[in-house]
Amino acid sequence: MPKDCRTVWNNCLRVIQEHIPEQSFKTWFEPIVPMRLSNNVLTIQVPSQFFYEWLEEHYVHLLRKAIDAELGSDGRLEYSIIVDKGNEKNKPYVINIPTSKVATANVKEAARAEAHTADRYKSPFQLHELEGSQFASYLNPHYTFDNFIEGDCNRLARSAGYAVANKPGITSFNPLMLYGGVGLGKTHLVQAIGNYIKEHNQGKFVLYVSCEKFTNQFIEAVRNNNMQGFTNFYLQVDVLVLDDVQFLSGKEKTQESFFHIFNHLHQAGKQIIMTSDCPPRDLAGFQERLLSRFKWGLTADLQQPDLETRIAIIQKKLQGEGIMMDDEVIEYLAHSIDTNVRELEGVIVSLMAQASLNRKEIDLDLAKRTLVNIVQHTDNKEINIDSIQKKVADHFKITVEDLKSKSRKKELVVPRQIAIYFTKEFTDFSLKSIGYHFGGRDHSTVIHAIQTINDLLKTDKEIKNAVTDLGRQFNVKGKR
Repeated sequence: MPKDCRTVWNNCLRVIQEHIPEQSFKTWFEPIVPMRLSNNVLTIQVPSQFFYEWLEEHYVHLLRKAIDAELGSDGRLEYSIIVDKGNEKNKPYVINIPTSKVATANVKEAARAEAHTADRYKSPFQLHELEGSQFASYLNPHYTFDNFIEGDCNRLARSAGYAVANKPGITSFNPLMLYGGVGLGKTHLVQAIGNYIKEHNQGKFVLYVSCEKFTNQFIEAVRNNNMQGFTNFYLQVDVLVLDDVQFLSGKEKTQESFFHIFNHLHQAGKQIIMTSDCPPRDLAGFQERLLSRFKWGLTADLQQPDLETRIAIIQKKLQGEGIMMDDEVIEYLAHSIDTNVRELEGVIVSLMAQASLNRKEIDLDLAKRTLVNIVQHTDNKEINIDSIQKKVADHFKITVEDLKSKSRKKELVVPRQIAIYFTKEFTDFSLKSIGYHFGGRDHSTVIHAIQTINDLLKTDKEIKNAVTDLGRQFNVKGKR
């Protein structure tokens, strides 16, 4: 029975949905419309040139995988790009472009490299015949030192990483352990080290592997009675990058294998780089002898980026995408997202997608609407800085602009302090960011406002009643 384009594309979407976050799927794949299927070529319509370029740059491998699964290796993908949406009199103007031949070639090359490595993995005695550069390193070429923004939050880690990249295995930073929370740039930095070494020391075998993959390889080796092959493979590595080492917790046999690999590589002057969500002293479920080796070199942390670093990250991201954005919007984003780099970049991508889909500039209004849907993580999504300001202003019969004004009138100062108090209670904004959203006040003013309300709650019945009434309106447990 012949397939139709809609059925084929829906099947492709099922494959794609398994490999990317829900938000990315909604942003980049739900707007796509299947147009036709002819001679094993599936044509899909995308809303803009920017949309097409983003898919080609970030998801071409995944699209290729989906097409292969549904149409076979001979299947092809073609884009129908809406260049002009037209109007009532004129039809939309579209152009058709086949999927990137270079990207397709890269996919095939990557597949060959992986198959080549897999074949050699099954034949450990042939490993010594190969140069390290012939192995796949599994590094993302987009992760470099050039696009890693340095700030007070990561300066030590970056400096140590750059030293290791220049002299792998020679510095005292062996092993190099980088730790920090989710989305702070650990994976970016360790892969930047790997990419730098590959570029400047082409004879070295650099291998990036997640802890999960390492564990699965170990289990597979045990199942196939090929532990010698597994060990021999890792003993060929010149620079081993193990990501998320905390997931080795409780896996005693895997830890034992890694312990011996670690010892051999370290004694041979090979470089070991690891990441974790906490420092070695806080890792639970690990052999003591392994933890002691983690502490041999340098341990450096990556912290949440400060305001200046967040602004620099946004500017760098926009520059790379060729997108212009007003300083007012950049500053608003930097003040509103102070958790991690990944969330910051995700918001920028969503903003660019929204601007592309709606064919409008990225302004402050679009930024605010986008952030409401993405950033707020309270039990009630209505509890954000805008809703707090509006409810407090309505309660005291003033305007939001009054709350942000420079006026020192008592009838405005008290509501402003209450709004600041609630913002601190119900959001994750830093003191500096709270001050920004209340007319650009500094953090000492924010501290004073919070302390004042805390004191008045004990002595002023009118203030206590106002805070209690407003708290009921928010109707959340919050952090109080």
